[in-house]
Amino acid sequence: MQAEALIAHQRLARDFQHHAAIGDRRTGFGGCFGHGTPCISFCRWTGAQNVGKRRKVQPVSSQSRDTPLTTAEGGGRPPHPQDISVRMKVQAISREKPVLIAGPTASGKSALALEIAARDGRVVVNADALQVYGNWRILTARPSVADEAALPHALYGHVGRDEPYSVGHWLRDVAPLLARPVVIVGGTGLNFNALTRGLAEIPPTPPELRAEADARMRTEGRAALLAEIDPETMGRIDPMNSARVQRAWEVLRATGRGLASWQSETPAPLVPLGEAEALVLTPETGWLNDRIDRRFAAMVADGAVEEARANFDGWDPQRPSSRAIGGPELIAHLQGTLSLDAAVAAARLASRQYAKRQRTWFRSNMGAWRQLSLP
Repeated sequence: MQAEALIAHQRLARDFQHHAAIGDRRTGFGGCFGHGTPCISFCRWTGAQNVGKRRKVQPVSSQSRDTPLTTAEGGGRPPHPQDISVRMKVQAISREKPVLIAGPTASGKSALALEIAARDGRVVVNADALQVYGNWRILTARPSVADEAALPHALYGHVGRDEPYSVGHWLRDVAPLLARPVVIVGGTGLNFNALTRGLAEIPPTPPELRAEADARMRTEGRAALLAEIDPETMGRIDPMNSARVQRAWEVLRATGRGLASWQSETPAPLVPLGEAEALVLTPETGWLNDRIDRRFAAMVADGAVEEARANFDGWDPQRPSSRAIGGPELIAHLQGTLSLDAAVAAARLASRQYAKRQRTWFRSNMGAWRQLSLP
């Protein structure tokens, strides 16, 4: 790895230590890539999961990225073993294939994506369903302005808060980006599923039917729509996910065919799984829950309440963008129905529950991905 880049990695690793709200040397994680790749420790790297987003990532220049790290380049002292582990972790990942990184919220996905992008000159492409919205940055843990300036990023914050944005929208937007080297990162499994397995071309839902579905969801709840979905589709979707249930109901009503039937006609994927370096982070529950709690505290300190206040006027809990965890809870605080402490506690709980659902989905659907085990 070229000397400039390695010094940048060292600075980055040292900077990670200062984000005490979300991690330090004692609270990092270690793990092993499968398939014979080396066992590696992420103590300082994962401490940087982008909460305050204050750090900068230095772009890699065009010289060789494999120059050995010398004592002089480390400031006159031997490099710290954890700095070396950052190199090992990055070097274990393919330079040629598209890199896909999935994992639950707060697991360190973005930090790893930045390292890989800096090493290879890749574009960091968002695969998170909520980081596409421009009205949230802190609560959705979008990359900082500094990170976006240091390395090319795509599909972050490009959608207005009132606009619907489906998996199909995302897949169409990501297709032209694949002509460049990319690292695609996010916690929305359905986006990765569509990318690596293909997505059925389902006709759009008529507005009047969408309005009917919205009204029924508000008045009758998810169970009423779930009861009207065909059995094959019911067996494929998460019955606790209101958005997925409503979508399945709309497809059946609009087309006369169940969602599962449409999915059986799925075209070829844009990135077949065998042609990608696909990684899924699998953190230990207690470790992740602790990070979630401390990360949300850091978000509040970094201005999450002010961000929610900016979204207060015209707030509509039915918008897809309003599903950002912490948004409804902090809006309730601003409306006077929750204290700030109660709102923070509710948001932390919602984050933990969301992470649990993500881990369950990844286990069920990403068995062929390379798993990165955490404590």
